[in-house]
This record gives sequence, C-alpha cells and structure tokens, in this order.
Amino acid sequence: MAADLFVTVAYRHLSLGSVGAWQGGLAVAVAVLVLSMLSLALAHAWDPRVLGSGAEEVHRVGRAYVWAIAVMAVAGYALGTSNGHSWVFGALPLAAALSVLGRYVLRLELRRRRRSGGNLRSVLVAGDVAEVLELIKRTPDISQAGWRVDAICLADVRPGEELPLAIEGIPVIGTEKDIVGIARLHSFQAIAVLPSSGWTPTRTERLSWELEGTGTDLLIAPVLMDVVGPRLHIAPVAGVPLMQLSAPTYSGPAWVIKNVLDRIFALVLVIGIAPVLLMIACAIRASSRGPALFKQTRVGRDGALFTMYKFRSMVVGAEGRIRELAAFDEGAGVMFKIHDDPRVTRVGKFIRRYSLDELPQLFNVVTGSMSLVGPRPPLECEVARYGDDGARRRLFVKPGLTGLWQVSGRSNLSWEESVRADLHYVENWSPTLDLLILWKTTRAVLRPSGAY
Repeated sequence: MAADLFVTVAYRHLSLGSVGAWQGGLAVAVAVLVLSMLSLALAHAWDPRVLGSGAEEVHRVGRAYVWAIAVMAVAGYALGTSNGHSWVFGALPLAAALSVLGRYVLRLELRRRRRSGGNLRSVLVAGDVAEVLELIKRTPDISQAGWRVDAICLADVRPGEELPLAIEGIPVIGTEKDIVGIARLHSFQAIAVLPSSGWTPTRTERLSWELEGTGTDLLIAPVLMDVVGPRLHIAPVAGVPLMQLSAPTYSGPAWVIKNVLDRIFALVLVIGIAPVLLMIACAIRASSRGPALFKQTRVGRDGALFTMYKFRSMVVGAEGRIRELAAFDEGAGVMFKIHDDPRVTRVGKFIRRYSLDELPQLFNVVTGSMSLVGPRPPLECEVARYGDDGARRRLFVKPGLTGLWQVSGRSNLSWEESVRADLHYVENWSPTLDLLILWKTTRAVLRPSGAY
C-alpha cells in the first residue's frame, strides 16, 4: 500500500510537470524524517527506563515533536518556502498523536503482562526494616514499574541479634554485607539500596565497583518520597552527586492557562451534555422525594469554602444518619464510606456506579472553585481531622472533578492511598499529567470498579 501511494503521488506530480516541486517535496520529507528521529533521540524518548512509564514517556514524545514542528516552521520561514506547511500543520501533529496512541496501546499490553507476573525485573532490596516495609506497601506501583521484589537484605545486625525469616512474605536472605555474594549466587537483575543507618557513601561506591560485570543494575534511593519528574535533579557538588529538589510552584503562566482551559472545556461540556443532565435530574425527581441537586460545603484551595454541586444519590436527610451508621464505616481514615449504603436510592446506585452524580461539578469548574483535574474535594470535618501525614498540602491547589484518586481505585482506596495519590498530583503537576488523568478517567468510568 505504501508503495502504491508513493507511485500515485509521484505520477501526479510528474503528470503536472512539477518535477522540481516533487524533488523539493521529497527533500522536505527526508528532512522531516531525519529531524523527527533526531528530536526523539535528543528527548531520550527511546530510553528503556521511561518506556511504559506513562506521563514522562508522553512528555518526552510530545516535547520531541514540538521541537521538530518548531524547527520546520522556522526553517520554512527563513527559506521563504511553503513546502513544509503540510508537515508543520498536518503530518507532524498527526505523527505525534499516532506515536502517543501507539505507545499507549503497547503500555496497556505491557501492564497486562506485568499484572500476570510477566515482564518483571527480579530485584533484591537492601535497607532498614522500616524503609523496606514502606517500599513493600507500594507493591502494586512497583509491579507496574516493572519490578518484582524477590528477596531482602537487612541492615547489619548486632552480635546475638537474629534476622527475621521474611517480611510481608518476602524472604530475608542476608545482611547488607552479603549483597555482592548473594547477587553473584542468584540472578537478580537489580539491587535497590534504601536508606539505612549503617550504609555509607563509601559502601555505595564499593558496591558499584563490585557489581561491574555481573549484569546487575544498582538502584539508589536516597529517600522514599512521591516527588518525581522535573522537580528532581541530580546536582554534582564538589564531585558528590546531590539530589536537588526544586520547590513546587502553584502559580504562573502554566497555572493560568490550566484555569482558563478548565473553564472553557467545562462550559463546552455543560452545553454538550445538557440533555443528559436534564434526563438524570428528571429520573431523580421521579424516583424519590426531594431536589435533583445536592449542595454541600467543601474546602477548596487555601482552605476557602465553596458550595459543591452533585446530583442527589441519597435519600433526603442522609447526612443526619451518619452517627446511626458509624459502626459500619469502612473509610479507614477521616473519610466516611460504606458498601451498600442504605441511604443510596435506586437511581443513586446507577449514577454513582458511572460517576454521573459528579457531573454538576462542571458548574463549579466554570465558576472557578474547582478544576477538571485535582485532589479530591474534602469536607470541613475531614480537614479538621487532618494529621501530620501531609494531607493538608492537598489544599495548595483547586480540588478536581477527577484526579489520581479517581483513576487509581476510587472508593477502594484506603485513606493513606488516597492521600498519597493526591499528594503525588500536587507535588508533580504538569499539563501532561492532567491529560493522562482525563484519558484514564474515561476508562475508570466505563469500568466502574470501586464506585459506591
């Protein structure tokens, strides 16, 4: 098919007598191909460490094509030719979209295999018990990143102390001083060294030397945290690699653009789905006594209170029955939630299952009290119970109609997992992350696991 297309285009140009134009078009095509490949290489879009990683991978691919489009546009203007216009405004943006879509399809297949235990790197983890436990808590995230923790080496023990046989079902096979011998005896593909009271920079350097030639990668975690992406840099100071953590910014041009686009897209959605909103409202009014809309005071950015709108999915007076149902609370934290909540109406169960009850929050987005993507909007009573786990940092940005909490499990998340998801968003926000969350929200709604 490609050959037929090439011959057809060539015949068309030759039949019109535009041999020069054809040659110019071919030269532009070759230049675009070389430029695109070079841009992808410079953006490290083929780095195995980011393949299947999601936001970072999409960010690199997008940045590469933006560079290519910019260079082609500038070159066309400088040379005074229009040969590259169709590439700048058509072919290159289409190629970028197809590249992202292709990688998304491959990532879905990769994650499917990882969920079934395939395509995982065998990892030996070394560190203190507390740090190892913290890493094991993140096992679902670890497996999606391509890891499988197969064994543990704990910090060196004192004379007379004994090592535990296992931690959370993962065998403990030695101490930190046994790492090299264990790595050579077993076929671990990577060794992850976590913070440890007895571990020194000298031991790290010596370990890297001793692992040379074994085919085992060395992964160093200076500290376990949820900050990744552009805020994290390695800054060499006097020959010592230090991890530099830039302060997050919650204002500036990027955030202004986000707020403007949020309102525009929300307004377009409200207009487009107005008939659906009307149908849901009528179904609620017809099935149970009370208004179609439910209003509730929530806490927004910087602690400002606002009225959040939802479709009413419970019987009138449901909030007054919380104390009555307190014994059945499954929130495991400051949130109140129950499977098969008796206060939920028949229509309410349906609209909750597909998150249709959240649609009126589009009006909150239009008015500026919420964003399309952001942390979960908390209740006043929830904020009052925030501890020192960083949950209050969720209030640094506007709450969202959807967010990482929505696409990561919804009500199935524990309180700690919900906080971690929201803090990851707050600490690592980027336009690319917003786009990925919006894309994943569609899947989460169509496959309503965890909605109740």
